[in-house]
Amino acid sequence: MKRVGSSGKPLSDGLQPTGTLLYKNGFLVRKVHADSDGKRPRGKRGWKTFYAILKGLILYLQKGEYRPDKQLSDEDLKNAVSIHHSLAMKASDYSKRPNVFYLRTADWRVYLFQANAEQMQSWITRINTVAAMFSSPPFPAAIGSQKKFSRPLLPGTMSKLSEEEQVRSHEARFRAISTELAELRSYPPDRKVKGRELDEYRQRDEYLDFEKTRYGTYIMLLRAKIRSGEDDLSVFELQLLEDNGLQRAHSSPTLQDSSQASLASSTRDGGNSSKASGCSSKQQRQEGQRHSYRQAVKK
Repeated sequence: MKRVGSSGKPLSDGLQPTGTLLYKNGFLVRKVHADSDGKRPRGKRGWKTFYAILKGLILYLQKGEYRPDKQLSDEDLKNAVSIHHSLAMKASDYSKRPNVFYLRTADWRVYLFQANAEQMQSWITRINTVAAMFSSPPFPAAIGSQKKFSRPLLPGTMSKLSEEEQVRSHEARFRAISTELAELRSYPPDRKVKGRELDEYRQRDEYLDFEKTRYGTYIMLLRAKIRSGEDDLSVFELQLLEDNGLQRAHSSPTLQDSSQASLASSTRDGGNSSKASGCSSKQQRQEGQRHSYRQAVKK
């Protein structure tokens, strides 16, 4: 029987190899905020409590508490979330519940998770670190017309690169995306432009801005891990928070400070960060504070 995750796709054996390490576990309360491409999910979207197990690039969500000898049920596999190329971020504008973070996956599904006050930051840091360590380099861009914007496909298999090779791959992507974003914003559409052309511009801008934040976060965490020389992520996490040179918010950037978080990882973009932040803030004000944390997944 094929294992199907919450993305609606079978969980590949390459995603979850035998002997994959358990990186974190504990109770989380989940709400499905958006399906792939930011579409509103069908049916009820209430909060549900799960026992979460981050094992490799899979976040398993079980109804009962984890036991090593317990077999995963079909429902457990259906609820599983693949975290390759994902980003966990503090939902600072979500006021209905405390200690909420959201997880955006490779296909731009969005999940809201509530943890206890002591564990929320740990979940954010742990998910982002594992994603930075094991997300494979993206596939080459498709050859053909680039007129209509579409996000590139991202491989779900675990990266076979060394940590140094992995961080260099992330840095190369960060530089390429930063350049593309700066070029896009240097030629904004005319104010008279409406409809599909304007939507295409906004979608591309939102995608590039988010990817810049994601890769900036990956670089910061992976460089810090390499410097620490620590394989135990619990120990690395403590070192990260004790390091005066690293701010806790850098491993959980909000949408408002996404450009600043990226710039903290690299200064190659010069003054583009403030421009990006201004553009993002303006869009968020237009959407309203209640929905500002979902800005990058709107149509």
